[in-house]
Amino acid sequence: MQEKIKEIASRVRELREICGFSPGKMADLIGIPADVYRKYENAEEDFPASVLFEIAQHLKVDMTVLLTGEDPRMHVFTVTRKDRGVSVDRRKDYKYQNLAANFIHKKAEPFVVKVEPKAEDSLSMNSHPGQEFDYVLEGTLKVVIHNNEIILEEGDSIFFDSNYAHGMQAIGGRPARFLAVIL
Repeated sequence: MQEKIKEIASRVRELREICGFSPGKMADLIGIPADVYRKYENAEEDFPASVLFEIAQHLKVDMTVLLTGEDPRMHVFTVTRKDRGVSVDRRKDYKYQNLAANFIHKKAEPFVVKVEPKAEDSLSMNSHPGQEFDYVLEGTLKVVIHNNEIILEEGDSIFFDSNYAHGMQAIGGRPARFLAVIL
């Protein structure tokens, strides 16, 4: 895992430099403190998926380039077989699987996300530009967004402005899996 983090950090650094952005400028663009950004780029901390998504937008590359080092090449369609999506373990609390990594010029990033149950007070919040759609596939998911707490059961969904701080937590003592589409 650590080697993968180093590879992603190296790609981010190289593309940032090619684009002529300083680390401080990139941190400003994605709205995080410069010291936190430097930790990501120096592979001292793992990149959250939302941060990688923002970085990719500012560097004008597909997120797949940052994750794999390869350009997506499919124009008409791409198929992702069950459990074969590009693994994106970008946050400790969530396990992501990108469902369209090989499709070029995506207008959204679709993921299947698995969240393990944790202590009630361990909910971590994040925000990112755009909008997000989440559809619960299994389990029960607590979503906290903009001072609201929503409990979603299997088959429930939520669509929201992801600029607002939000966090998800599996409840009921078992993991939750959901489809997340970041727009």
